[in-house]
Amino acid sequence: MAEYLVLALVLLGVLIVGTVGLVVPRLRRRPEPPLPRTEVDTRAEEDLAGPPVEAPESDLSTGVLVEPPPVIEAPVEVPEPTAGRLVRLRSRLSRSQNVFGKGLLGLLARDHLDEDVWEEIEDSLITADVGVDATRDIVDRLRERTRVLGTRSAAELRALLAAELVNALDPSLDRSLRTAPKDGVPAVILVVGVNGAGKTTTCGKIARVLVADGRSVLLGAADTFRAAAADQLETWGSRVGAETVRGPEAADPASVAFDAVKRGIDTGVDTVLIDTAGRLQNKVGLMDELGKVKRVVEKQGPIDETLLILDATTGQNGLEQARVFTEVVNVTGVALTKLDGTAKGGIVIAVQRKLGIPVKLVGLGEGKDDLAPFDPAQFVDALLGTEATGRDA
Repeated sequence: MAEYLVLALVLLGVLIVGTVGLVVPRLRRRPEPPLPRTEVDTRAEEDLAGPPVEAPESDLSTGVLVEPPPVIEAPVEVPEPTAGRLVRLRSRLSRSQNVFGKGLLGLLARDHLDEDVWEEIEDSLITADVGVDATRDIVDRLRERTRVLGTRSAAELRALLAAELVNALDPSLDRSLRTAPKDGVPAVILVVGVNGAGKTTTCGKIARVLVADGRSVLLGAADTFRAAAADQLETWGSRVGAETVRGPEAADPASVAFDAVKRGIDTGVDTVLIDTAGRLQNKVGLMDELGKVKRVVEKQGPIDETLLILDATTGQNGLEQARVFTEVVNVTGVALTKLDGTAKGGIVIAVQRKLGIPVKLVGLGEGKDDLAPFDPAQFVDALLGTEATGRDA
């Protein structure tokens, strides 16, 4: 009996050992846990999988789903029409009105116009930066006409003075901006000027003038010395839906200007407006560079306009600036800025008389639409004001 018991125990032990032998190898062959994913692996998988779809965030305090805010693009602005803009901005010439309206008309209205009075009139015009030669011509003609006509009423004197000032501004000069494309090539406007004249801002305002007059515009940021200038120009352009072509900081300005014109041809815009770096007129190297910009751009077609930005508050100094720029790039027109901040409104007459260059645009404030096409009759009417005559000019 004991022998049978021992045999049963041995068989049981064999079964237990066999079972363990079968199970343990299987446990050893269980797959090892995956290695942690590296940053590179994660990026690769994300690239293959595409952008993740984010679920709406929820407010932890309430559990309410909160939709992410929509992305809203800034609307494209529609600039104010330029027709009649100078008339609407006439009050901005208040400082010049003190010289022309109150000063000159007050002197002309005196009971007796003797030599002393005429000298005062001459001094007033010269102080207003009309220029010595132009002042003498205006005064000589006024003296003759008042003597022959015997005018004495305020309205008659105002009409005489207005006629002489308009005549000095030479209304026969062409003040239109050539902005229409020809044969599939956009019109090219090159904007030049000295440092501090408000050139980039005025360039942005010119873009608004062109858009307001129905032109599609592309901007070229060829002022590569200041990254802020390109940023500023791009901001102006985005407001009216105009593309801006720019290059890296310190890039060749001529190359950027060339690319801007090429892009304008490819996209079929009406006008390409190129902003150049401000430069001092007595720096030969910088002026030579400006000449290079002009030559490179003209490889794709002629430059239709070269606008010189002049600060009206610089007075007669602006004439020397204009003369040098004209020699380098053949200036076709002047945009005279900051006229609202000076009593020297006569600089308009001096620029045209000395250089034969028409003033085409005038800046009368810091607002985005405070740049107006220049009209001699409207400008003189605004200069003379209303207070000296007691009527609405």
